[in-house]
Amino acid sequence: MDLGKKTPADSFTLMTQLIFPSDTNHYDTMFGGRLMEYMDKAAAIAAMRHARTRSVTASMDSIDFLAPIMIGEVIEVKAFVSWTHRSSMEIYVTVTAENLFTGEKKRTVNAFFTFVALGDNGRPVAVPELEPQTDFEKQLFNDAPERHALRKKRKLEQKNGVQQEGI
Repeated sequence: MDLGKKTPADSFTLMTQLIFPSDTNHYDTMFGGRLMEYMDKAAAIAAMRHARTRSVTASMDSIDFLAPIMIGEVIEVKAFVSWTHRSSMEIYVTVTAENLFTGEKKRTVNAFFTFVALGDNGRPVAVPELEPQTDFEKQLFNDAPERHALRKKRKLEQKNGVQQEGI
């Protein structure tokens, strides 16, 4: 069945949040877990926009925290599909923080999420192919098979490690 092709722009998602004290730790910086929640939500929306079906998180990797996010800053969480496999989608997610008083912006996080599209029966279903447009999208797309292979290797090693330890 031909599902057609989509571009990363078809799945682009932008979430904007003001960071309140309840989002932060005792250092007045944002909780990493709270930020990951926002990132996972944006990635989920991007995945569902691409697949047009239920999609679930399969992995989060390469979450690199580059700078702290402070109380009162605004974050922009951006996500788009950067590569597709049969039923899985790699989602590239970035977070930028902005100081509203100075206008200074800083990149705070880069990450890759993997989502799997699910049919009505809860089983994986095929997703449309991705057709990158920009040089950056093409670079992410071309490098994705290597990231995919590393994820598979890591998953297998973790599975075997757990079995060997008897856990």
